[in-house]
Amino acid sequence: MKDIILKAENISKQYRLGNVGTGTLSHDLNRWWHSIRGKEDPYLKIGEINDRSTKGTSDYVWALQGINFEVERGEVLGIIGKNGAGKSTLLKILSRVTAPTTGNIKFGGRVASLLEVGTGFHGEMTGRENIFLNGAILGMTKKEIASKLDEIIEFSGCQRYIDTPVKRYSSGMTVRLAFAVAAFLDPEILVIDEVLAVGDAEFQKKAIGKMQDIAKGQGRTVLFVSHNMAAVKQLCTRGIVMENGKVKYDGNIDDALSKYLQINSDDENVSKIIYEDDADKATQILKVELQDENENNVIEYFTDQDIYIHITLRNNFYQEKARLNFSILDKYENLFFINRRELDFRGVKTWVVRVPKNVLIANSYIIGFALDIPKVKLLDLPQRKLNLNIINLAQEEFKEGDVENGIFKIPLEWKI
Repeated sequence: MKDIILKAENISKQYRLGNVGTGTLSHDLNRWWHSIRGKEDPYLKIGEINDRSTKGTSDYVWALQGINFEVERGEVLGIIGKNGAGKSTLLKILSRVTAPTTGNIKFGGRVASLLEVGTGFHGEMTGRENIFLNGAILGMTKKEIASKLDEIIEFSGCQRYIDTPVKRYSSGMTVRLAFAVAAFLDPEILVIDEVLAVGDAEFQKKAIGKMQDIAKGQGRTVLFVSHNMAAVKQLCTRGIVMENGKVKYDGNIDDALSKYLQINSDDENVSKIIYEDDADKATQILKVELQDENENNVIEYFTDQDIYIHITLRNNFYQEKARLNFSILDKYENLFFINRRELDFRGVKTWVVRVPKNVLIANSYIIGFALDIPKVKLLDLPQRKLNLNIINLAQEEFKEGDVENGIFKIPLEWKI
């Protein structure tokens, strides 16, 4: 039988644009009138999805709409999505910072949250005093907090400043101490937002390790929001993908990450380009696509994924030494690599080029194409190019000073 520690049922959150609160006095009176007659809030029937890229017509917007999920004890749940997808709003509701417009949440344990740098800290109080304050808010006794005090201070790395008012802390010091307090005061559910991005690489590695220990070693539950896909893949066992305030996918973390990358790629459709067919050109590139092994069009890949580049072109005649140039460039269009293939065919043909996994270092790239006949004339040089992002999965990424630099990861044989 499942041990459910958190259950979200039909969670929705509505905001009125340009105003603090739910709206005007007339709207509040209208809500009250419907309420005493036992009717539904009339403003729940209006409002638009939270898509910041479009101009809406309603003053009401749904930051979240119809969110349902369950979390088992000891599970590490990653909540991912683009900026504005509703991730932070959901965490605020789960942390009881704000109330949902509709729905409810059932908890099976104490929740500790780290949503923003310094959340819950009093600037005039010292780091030590804030540890006791946050512990008391979580319902712990002074003795229980004191038993964890040395561990918290040591993990945070703020020993020298622990008796200094928190308002004197840098953002990095604040997030270190806040994370240590949240992690060491024994919450049943630990909620972490993107704040870890403030810390340095060494602290990020410590924090990831601590969250793994909380989940696996202590059997506690972690809800983790991050744009660092490598950290999400390393830490989480399950993922929820959000878009425009709704859940787009809920399942194992690998499939969730693939869905997230696919949604990201759909924004500008740069993973697939169809060029206008020009009958005056005897030879022309018609279409280029970036695909993963499951034939999804995406522009972001992890280092352990093969990349498949589909190139469709038309060649009406055979011209000696006519060729397709395939190149990889950096974001500033400096050439890294070029490969050529002769056009030894007539008609329409699609080549599939496989870029093997673990070859490209994590970076942003441009895939370029050109058709030419050497020393004669240029046949076709499409202006639009494909964008390609490689995301590092190595755990060493969190180790300061131990990163791979360059373009390609080439296996070399070393001998003495």
